[in-house]
Amino acid sequence: MASHDIALDNYTDPAYARGESDDNLMSCVTLDYQNMGSLGDNPLTHFITLFLIELIIVAVVTRVLVYLFKYLRQPRIVAEIIGGVILGPTVLGRNFSYLIQIFPMKSLNVLTPMANIGVIYYMFLVGVEINPSAIKRIGKRSIIIGLTSVIVPFLVTGIATISLKDITMTRPVEETYKRYNPILQILFLGVTSAVTSFSGVARILTELKLINTDHGRTALSSALLANLCSWILLFIALVLAHDDDNWNDVKFWKVIPVGVLFVIVCFFCFRPGIIYLLENYTKGENISRSFIIFILMGTLFCAYMMAIVGIHPIFAAFVFGLIIPSGPLQVAITETLEDFVSGLLIPLYFLINGLRTNTTLISTAHKNWKYVIGVNVGVFATKLGTIVLAAMFQSMKARDGAIIGLLLSTQGLLGIVVLNLARDERLFDAETFTVLVFTMIVTTAIIVPLVTRISRSTKSFSTYKNRTLQRLLKTNADLRVLVCIHSPRDVQPIINLLETSHPTKALPLSVYALHLVELTGRASAMLVIHNTDKGNRVALNRTQAQSEHIVNAFLKYEQNAQFTYIQTLTAVSSYSTAHDDICNLAEDKRATLIIIPFHKEHTLDGMMEVTNPAFQSINQNVLANAPCSVGILIDRGLSMVSEDNVFSHDIAMLYIGGPDDREALSYARRMAAHPKVSLTIYRFLPAEQAVISTANDEQTVPLKVKINNDKEKEMEMDEEFITKFRQKYVINDSIVYTEMMVNNANELLQTISSIGDDIHDLYIVGRGNNYSESELTAGLREWSECPELGIIGDLLASADFGGKMSVLVVQQYISAGITKEFGTPDSHLSDPTLYFNRLSPGSIP
Repeated sequence: MASHDIALDNYTDPAYARGESDDNLMSCVTLDYQNMGSLGDNPLTHFITLFLIELIIVAVVTRVLVYLFKYLRQPRIVAEIIGGVILGPTVLGRNFSYLIQIFPMKSLNVLTPMANIGVIYYMFLVGVEINPSAIKRIGKRSIIIGLTSVIVPFLVTGIATISLKDITMTRPVEETYKRYNPILQILFLGVTSAVTSFSGVARILTELKLINTDHGRTALSSALLANLCSWILLFIALVLAHDDDNWNDVKFWKVIPVGVLFVIVCFFCFRPGIIYLLENYTKGENISRSFIIFILMGTLFCAYMMAIVGIHPIFAAFVFGLIIPSGPLQVAITETLEDFVSGLLIPLYFLINGLRTNTTLISTAHKNWKYVIGVNVGVFATKLGTIVLAAMFQSMKARDGAIIGLLLSTQGLLGIVVLNLARDERLFDAETFTVLVFTMIVTTAIIVPLVTRISRSTKSFSTYKNRTLQRLLKTNADLRVLVCIHSPRDVQPIINLLETSHPTKALPLSVYALHLVELTGRASAMLVIHNTDKGNRVALNRTQAQSEHIVNAFLKYEQNAQFTYIQTLTAVSSYSTAHDDICNLAEDKRATLIIIPFHKEHTLDGMMEVTNPAFQSINQNVLANAPCSVGILIDRGLSMVSEDNVFSHDIAMLYIGGPDDREALSYARRMAAHPKVSLTIYRFLPAEQAVISTANDEQTVPLKVKINNDKEKEMEMDEEFITKFRQKYVINDSIVYTEMMVNNANELLQTISSIGDDIHDLYIVGRGNNYSESELTAGLREWSECPELGIIGDLLASADFGGKMSVLVVQQYISAGITKEFGTPDSHLSDPTLYFNRLSPGSIP
């Protein structure tokens, strides 16, 4: 073998990574460990400057790849592994001058310890993100799937590993390796195939909008159990690897009890001590830096103590992370360490992994690498298949089981760590290590695309019919409402609105309250999802405190209300894609109505103030993509009680015509069935002397004829709907029907203003997709500030109107497949004011 190849192969030698090798070719590089250098000196010959250059190169390459791979929907770890491979002998390292100048052997004496410290703190953070109390809430389904994802691939890998004896020790340079140890190979390779990254699964579920689905929650619970089981197997493997004679050495039987004792001490001594200090020496969310430093030093202390008795430091760091109580300390530690560990230290570990990965060592003369790939593919397929079968055994669909199986194959950093630990123990040669690393890259890279494709194929927009209140008016089915919450301030107005929906034993009300949390890209945001235990002593942070307030408010409402079912959910998502969470959940829960809060809130001086401009975009996107009807609530102090403390509502319904108005009236009718609710319907009709403007341009005549035909059809449908409505419902004293004749838009505004803002406390209006075709609203659209409210809704929400009442703007879901009731339209209508079309969900790209 040429000297160049020998030098490259040294990077795959564990002794080289530990700085024990003394290759003659590498000894020509001398580092100055005492001086930082001066102007004109070569910075690559000084220890500090060389380390800084290496750190900068690794950080820049990693960040660039993470940014690029984000558009390919790939997890961060894929970019980091590939970044290390690019910097190693596989790509850039083929230039030997670059390799010995930028990453000489002696520089690894610093890079390796720094990388290992990063792994220790990363595993500590993994433990911090996991809530051990969640284990008590894991259901039977998740237990069976989680154990299957660990046991089956572990056994299959064990069987396959026995045949690896003759193919993993074929290189002459590997003669110093340990003799073949089947126990260690089975343990390490078995853990590699069985390990599941809990935090990685949670992030994928969140990004793909699957966290609130049934199979998403099952995958998350199964990943938690599988992760803990993997750590137990890894603990046994690490203890065995520490001893030369393994089972025959009495030291093994001493180390195991020490490890168990360490876990007991952590949970029953350290954890209560930390909780005591938190309750007595901290104030709420204000965690002092000294307390955080104390915890970080405790992590290193535990890692050191376990290392000297023969237990790997990463196990101690993980267990110590598990005992951190849910609360402000959990978030403070995560936000303090996450950027430094994930941004600087962990890329160093992937660099070490990349330096040990060398495709030039894969021999085309031997078929060993093909066999290793075949074994890995077989294990992956077996794991996926058995999880699908386990899911089907638990009455789940095969496609849902496939999604869970793919997610549980997410190995994360722990999979790479286990491979490197096995390489350190010289359980296989450099060729096998390289093949295993690349197969892990491929299997990890295909998970997100496959899950995305399968999850999209499972969506069916024709599984239920009651997508409109108008149809629900005929079927008399239970009303399913999805309400969206941004902050606790949105809770009470929505509860007040739901109270008027009049749930009865025959017509119950199912409410799904979705708390929308902005995804910041930090692990601390994911803690809101991870920690759903209502028994937490304190909230994680302001977001978690708000979430608990929302849960408690709806729980109290459910306890006091009759025939009402409440389920609270949390969606962590970027605001640009939050509408996907809302629409997917509405589809999954078979909702008839989505209620979203207006992006402005009422102030003490009577004005409307913008809370967050992003909320307006969310509302517009929901209107465009919702699989059911949508209502936007503009709250101006909607109250459930009157001055005599008796529940009452006086509702006004402004009816001009069109599908949205028919939908709004259908909801108002259900409210009017409440014994303490009165409804007044104001129907605006053109006066007999109303003049319809005509166009002089002959080119517009065909379009005008079409508009007039559609308009006449809508008028006929409105007339039929109102006639049947009056015959059936306007026989109750609680419903008053009034017709008002107006000639033009000015008279319409004057008439609405004359109604007064102190008579009714809630106005219900249709969004009015067809108002542009009515002479009653001609010229009003150009003055609209919020097109998502429609012309009348925007008028009632404006400060110029001066109203004190709350407003509910309703848009009806339109689809050709809906059975007509009172003239439900079957056409798709466009809305140019929002720059999108109202499409049936099946047409959504």
